[in-house]
Amino acid sequence: MLVAFAVTAFAAVTLSPQNADASTTQAPRVPSALSAGQLGETLAAQLKGAAAGSYYDSATQQLIVNITDRAVAGLVRAAGARPRAVRFAQAELNAAKATLDSSEEIPGTTWVSDPRVNRVVVTADPTVTGAKLARLKEIAGSAGETVVVKRTTTKLTRFISGGDAIYGRDFSARCSLGFNVKRAGKPDAFLTAGHCGNPVKSWAETQGGPEFAHVPAGGSSFPGDDYAIAEYTTAVPHPSEVNLYNGGAQAITGARDAALGEAVQRSGSTTGPRLGHVSQGTVTGLNATATYKEGRVTGLIKTNVCAEPGDSGGPLFSGANALGLTSGGDGDCNGGPATTFYQPVTEPLAAYGATLG
Repeated sequence: MLVAFAVTAFAAVTLSPQNADASTTQAPRVPSALSAGQLGETLAAQLKGAAAGSYYDSATQQLIVNITDRAVAGLVRAAGARPRAVRFAQAELNAAKATLDSSEEIPGTTWVSDPRVNRVVVTADPTVTGAKLARLKEIAGSAGETVVVKRTTTKLTRFISGGDAIYGRDFSARCSLGFNVKRAGKPDAFLTAGHCGNPVKSWAETQGGPEFAHVPAGGSSFPGDDYAIAEYTTAVPHPSEVNLYNGGAQAITGARDAALGEAVQRSGSTTGPRLGHVSQGTVTGLNATATYKEGRVTGLIKTNVCAEPGDSGGPLFSGANALGLTSGGDGDCNGGPATTFYQPVTEPLAAYGATLG
């Protein structure tokens, strides 16, 4: 049975929320991060330029909506959310992130527009020093006070390494299977990371074993994106589920975009067997950017879920919903802080005309 797994590339940021608030009045609670995210999108469309992002406060189970015009605070409360006055409009943050995304590539850096601090948070790993660090600060400084630069003590990287999942036959590599998919008129297939699919075109279930899947022409995208598809070449069972490494499996029946603040799980072929369970945490950022030594990847999901070398390509999920494929991050699963980035799964599903199955 082939199920879901992952590699890695990493960066950790400690963020402290601002205290400015349009009102201390308690708003009705929003039941979940997912519904909060949907409400946030609706309010952003209604408030237009007065909205500056939103996030789910799990402690109070409330949607916090950043506003730059206190006149719309009543509308936010009426919708069941809590207004919070901030300095920078979303358009300013978007412009700052666009400036960073189009800047020269400095490996070891990541950034994300974080509504909790109303800034674009740039993180530089220990390899960013000297002239590279000076240049990064210069680029960040060109966006003014909308950008803040932080350091992490762990290296941002992505690893092609082991797991009990999938082994490269034409390149010394081991990655994790993400989600099984189907496409009309084509062989069944699975999704994994693009940084796995770029060098590896032929996959085996065991190290040195026969091919059971291959990456077709045009079936891998990295950098820019980080996803690949591999078509099964032998008749092996491949249900639409994720290995939980506790003797059970989670059926995967749908796919959607992640919501900021929601609880998520990640299965990986390195950490799963050792821990005896999947790793879990929350979504801490959306539309994040990571610059690896191979190039820049944009539009990523950022989480505080741990991962290790060999977990690349594996699945990020919430219940029966597929969310993403492990791209990279920092840290490990030994109890310390960790950050991981994921390619949203909705993009490769659309690119390959695939559905889960």
